[in-house]
Amino acid sequence: MKIEVCCADLQSVRAAVEGGAHRVELCQALGLDGLTPSAGMIESAVEMGIPVQVLIRPREGNFVYDKDEVLCMQRDIRQARQLGANGVVIGALKPDGSIDEETVRCLVGEAENLSITFHRAFDVCREPEKALEQIISLGCHRLLSSGQAPTAEQGIPMLKRLVEQSNGRIIIMPGAGVNPQNAHRILSETGAREIHGSLRSGGHTDPKLVRAIVEVKNEE
Repeated sequence: MKIEVCCADLQSVRAAVEGGAHRVELCQALGLDGLTPSAGMIESAVEMGIPVQVLIRPREGNFVYDKDEVLCMQRDIRQARQLGANGVVIGALKPDGSIDEETVRCLVGEAENLSITFHRAFDVCREPEKALEQIISLGCHRLLSSGQAPTAEQGIPMLKRLVEQSNGRIIIMPGAGVNPQNAHRILSETGAREIHGSLRSGGHTDPKLVRAIVEVKNEE
């Protein structure tokens, strides 16, 4: 099992490393549900020696993007790759709530050999079973999801169905509201092999909370 920590500052990245996380999702502006971090932040995080997944999200709000925003995201992916990121976290929807296959295909192509996670745009998409098949066919390696619920714990029933439907073709990674008290239940009841959380205390990731999740994992 692997633990990914969502980090919006370098102090949190350092804490994730100290706590034993397997990788980080790097972003900024968590109050806006995360935006693309700066080049300096990406380079500094990579230098800490942990695999870094860079969130590619140019603005707050919905996940329906115009051509200028798509071009911006392509450039951000190119920059993340050049700075040594391990992967990128992407997602795009059409106005009707379906997966924007054209945009996602374009972003996946720009990512080249990077690890690709489709983010929680999935949690507001329609027809999640069909959407999962589209995300798999587009070449994404991982899906971050709360099971279309406010938290991953509440979304356990759908997450379990997604794990079963995926049948090993993509990694289903529960995220949202994950903590040391519910991580074991989420993992065991969904069958997921990876889990995602910010694990914050006092505004930053707490290495003790990360370590507690690692210990839960080690008990499996």
